[in-house]
Amino acid sequence: MKIGIYGGTYNPPHLGHLAAAKAVFELLELDRLWLIPAGTPPHKTMPSGSPSSEQRLEMTRLAAEQLGLGDKVEVLDMEISRGGKSFTSDTISELKAQNPGDEFWLLMGTDMFMTFQAWHEPQTILRHTGIAAFGRTEADTEELFAIQREYLMKQYPGARIFTLTIPGVIDISSTELRDMLQRGEGGNLLAPAVYGYILRNHLYNTNADLKKLSLRELRPVALSHLKHSRIPHVLGTEEEAIRLAQFYGADTEKARRAALLHDCTKRLSLSEHLALCEEYGVEVDELEKTSPNLLHSKTAAAIAKNVYGECDEVCEAIKWHTTGQADMTLLEKILYIADYIEPTRSFPGVEKLRKKVYEDLDAGVLMGMENTIALMIERGGPIHPNTTSAAEALRERTGRNRGQA
Repeated sequence: MKIGIYGGTYNPPHLGHLAAAKAVFELLELDRLWLIPAGTPPHKTMPSGSPSSEQRLEMTRLAAEQLGLGDKVEVLDMEISRGGKSFTSDTISELKAQNPGDEFWLLMGTDMFMTFQAWHEPQTILRHTGIAAFGRTEADTEELFAIQREYLMKQYPGARIFTLTIPGVIDISSTELRDMLQRGEGGNLLAPAVYGYILRNHLYNTNADLKKLSLRELRPVALSHLKHSRIPHVLGTEEEAIRLAQFYGADTEKARRAALLHDCTKRLSLSEHLALCEEYGVEVDELEKTSPNLLHSKTAAAIAKNVYGECDEVCEAIKWHTTGQADMTLLEKILYIADYIEPTRSFPGVEKLRKKVYEDLDAGVLMGMENTIALMIERGGPIHPNTTSAAEALRERTGRNRGQA
């Protein structure tokens, strides 16, 4: 396999890092990309007040997910776990020993490339890996790279060196970005989930009040709780909730906030869900105790209320978006069905369901619930009593409305 290795302090990982990594991955036709946050960088001192190593590691994981490479990209904690100064030569030697048959390429920016000969044991690095150096600005031209490339190949015969300029890539230093974040700027230079993680952990002297987040702040914060693969669904649910709220005269902002937070605990394990239920005093029944899919609605509602200070109407909509309940409010119905029919959903009958929802909301929600009940019967799975009672209430309501008509 051809494996790219991209190390750095990632303090924080920004869109410039991601664009460069993606470009090199594609141009070199790599099979894997490993991002490795440094534990203690040997070439500089971490600024005062920097996030912990674990926080930089988590931000890098969130950033890596935004590359959209699936399991082809991985974040390794080996330099943080190893302790001491994070010499690249040690990392490369360890990786080569573990993967002797693989071809390695070490990714680096212009500054690192131009000073490579001053690194710790550069000959060890070049014995095990090639260098893929990229320029982040138009000024980082091939002429500049050529001089250094020729010098290194003369100093280290047999070295493999690949250089490229990435026109238009965001040129921002981490130092500049940290200063911007402290001033309440720079969020546009980060993957939304990374920016949300920074806000909710108050990193880089950001001081967002988590219980009074604007929609502009809530969106990246909500996305920071999600796996990359779930982000399109949550944004699609927000989009559908807006349409439904406008169509049926509900509060659009409440619909958006409920949609953004409705899956904020979806990635948690069963034990993590149960721990949150105990922490926030959430009552669970016997069926829910064994089902993360059922529990995520209740734990997400608890987080929305206790961490983000959302109103009861929003929290209740989140709480019932999976099972529904008898006598659902307008907002509860909107979130339930927006989650079901948002634009990324694709299943037999979805277009018919979408049409029905905008003809009669109760009839549309009932159709969605009956589809769910039929699917659970087909799979031999249990049907939650709340779903049964919700469907019965909607049948009565829609029947009564038809009778009145």
